Amino acid sequence: MRGRGWGFAITAVPVAALIALMAWALTQSGGNPGGIGVNDEFGEVSITSGPAPPLSLPLVNGGSIDLAELRGKVVMIDFWSSWCPPCIEEAPVLAEVYREYAGQELEFLGVAIWDEADDIDRYIRQFDLSYPNGLDARGAVAINYGVRGIPEKYFIDREGQLVRKFSGPVSAEELRAIIDAMLGPGS
Repeated sequence: MRGRGWGFAITAVPVAALIALMAWALTQSGGNPGGIGVNDEFGEVSITSGPAPPLSLPLVNGGSIDLAELRGKVVMIDFWSSWCPPCIEEAPVLAEVYREYAGQELEFLGVAIWDEADDIDRYIRQFDLSYPNGLDARGAVAINYGVRGIPEKYFIDREGQLVRKFSGPVSAEELRAIIDAMLGPGS
């Protein structure tokens, strides 16, 4: 009987310590899942232009979207989460600018990562996001695009080439300038 007690203690103590360490790490990170940062400041990130990675996602409000179907349009892909303060800060800007450019050869695509379906729905309703939004439940799209933090925006030209990347919350003026440059003269 005594041998079993020591065996249990030898096993239980390290397991309890591991659980305590994981709980401490979660509280220290503010609930932010590991491996992804929150981008507080807006800035362009240097990338090598080339074909945009494939992207196919189920949309939150039903249906699906495939990036290949958007060829011929300028596309902005925004990676976000409902719990991310800079994402919350920029959501009204994205909604406003998207409405301003309605009818032009432009599409926004929101990609929610590290999030829950109910929180995503609430976020989309709260900020009246009328552009397509999908959930990257397995993180495959984020990995293919090299997402390092949120929010991050990727711009794809009409030929399907990934040409620009920005991290952090964008202002309406900055976003309009990027879009106008991509749409070209007379946009």
